Amino acid sequence: MTIREIKDLIGAEVLCCEQNLERDAYSACGCDLMSDVLAYVKDQAVLLTGLVNPQVVRTAEMMDMICIVFVRSKTPTKEMLDLAKESGIVVMKCNKRLYEACGLLYSNGLVGNKVKD
Repeated sequence: MTIREIKDLIGAEVLCCEQNLERDAYSACGCDLMSDVLAYVKDQAVLLTGLVNPQVVRTAEMMDMICIVFVRSKTPTKEMLDLAKESGIVVMKCNKRLYEACGLLYSNGLVGNKVKD
């Protein structure tokens, strides 16, 4: 699924790096705890979150994510957008809650990590 398809599915607004909307995303993660993202997330291309602080962008960068979606109409700061631009990370926001945005993406084929038994 491309980032553009994600944008359309959840009705998101692109805030930076629109030139990267055709990149493919194969998985996603919905989380507000960046420590959990660092500890448990592997090979996730898209991060959906309601947390708005620079650590979100730094975490996405460390995890090689290509897109951040802020839910609940949360708006990142200029500093956060500048950090994302430096790494080419697409940043979007949507008015959906985290549960609904993740559900829409999952039901349309964007998967998450497999849970180990």
